[in-house]
Amino acid sequence: MKHTLTLSAALLCLVSSVSAEDRKPVLVESKRIWDKAQYNSFTDLTRFRDQWFCCFREGIAHTADIGKVRVLRSPDGVAWTSAALIEEDDIDLRDPKFSIKPDGQLMIIAGGLTYDLSQKPAPVKTKQPRVMFSTDGLTWTKPAKVLEEGQWLWRVDWHEGKAYGISYPYKRAEHPDPKVAEAAETNGPVPPGPYPWKVKLVTSTDGLKWETVTHLDVPGRPNEATVRIRPDGEMIAMVRRERGNYFGWIGSSRPPYREWTWHETEHRFGGPNFIVLPDNSLIAAGRSFRQPYSTVIASMDREHYDIALRLPSGGTDTGYPGMVWHNDELWVSYYSNHEDKDGNPQPTSQEHQPTAIYLARIRFTK
Repeated sequence: MKHTLTLSAALLCLVSSVSAEDRKPVLVESKRIWDKAQYNSFTDLTRFRDQWFCCFREGIAHTADIGKVRVLRSPDGVAWTSAALIEEDDIDLRDPKFSIKPDGQLMIIAGGLTYDLSQKPAPVKTKQPRVMFSTDGLTWTKPAKVLEEGQWLWRVDWHEGKAYGISYPYKRAEHPDPKVAEAAETNGPVPPGPYPWKVKLVTSTDGLKWETVTHLDVPGRPNEATVRIRPDGEMIAMVRRERGNYFGWIGSSRPPYREWTWHETEHRFGGPNFIVLPDNSLIAAGRSFRQPYSTVIASMDREHYDIALRLPSGGTDTGYPGMVWHNDELWVSYYSNHEDKDGNPQPTSQEHQPTAIYLARIRFTK
């Protein structure tokens, strides 16, 4: 019997007694699985057709170059080979994220960016989400634009035939009253209404055509966000903020997902991700900005986020994990530049050190 919980798999068919709330995470192993490019980053992980798949961006640096999406596969999580390399002319494909459609296709959502290279550092010139589909994880459709220019749909989750995700424009809050705008740009409150600078919850039945469910009243330049839907239909959101006090927010909502309750954590999120375990508890992961930088595993509920384990990571750049629950273990993909290809520590005083992709296995013990 297969015991697997991927980022988009059904929960009810799984059996486990593990609760992230009352057990301690213990690292079983962490190993490097890919370092072929100069900069390997922004990962995701899934189980598809009884195989492992890991996707991430390959580039020259963290940003402002032409990124490509590398897809790896493995029959056992030990030996990894390249399954595909997805690219688009003159486009930086970033932050690829897996999901599995109700029709059985594997889907990747990613950001598609261009830059104004006449400036340094080069600012983003255009951005629009891309989607790609595959029936086997090897052959992929060409990246197709979705939503509108200026949006970034960061990750999606499927529930009852519909995909849901939070899309963000990363724009400064604007309002006729400067005090209202300043509050929305920092720690709140946020004025109600569908302002174009707000993040929004969107939904789709096919991954191509998206509709807005509601705009979300999250202050502080919200951006990267993960949503998950529990078996009873409750939606949980984990949102990064880049202004004000920078602390990430956790939200919850019931269908039709237009009314939300929000709680501020005491942590700044980076590449936020979480999954719902078979017992309905939550386990999260992401980058910790508390020095030294690291990729962390955290317990989480509707109101709290508490770091429980730091993975072997660090350097100047790390995080953006993918998460899968499989055979009573948490499998986590992430990237880091805490060591060189020979396993020696890299200097933290230099930017743009090469990064590699890692895979960790974690057990929970009493």
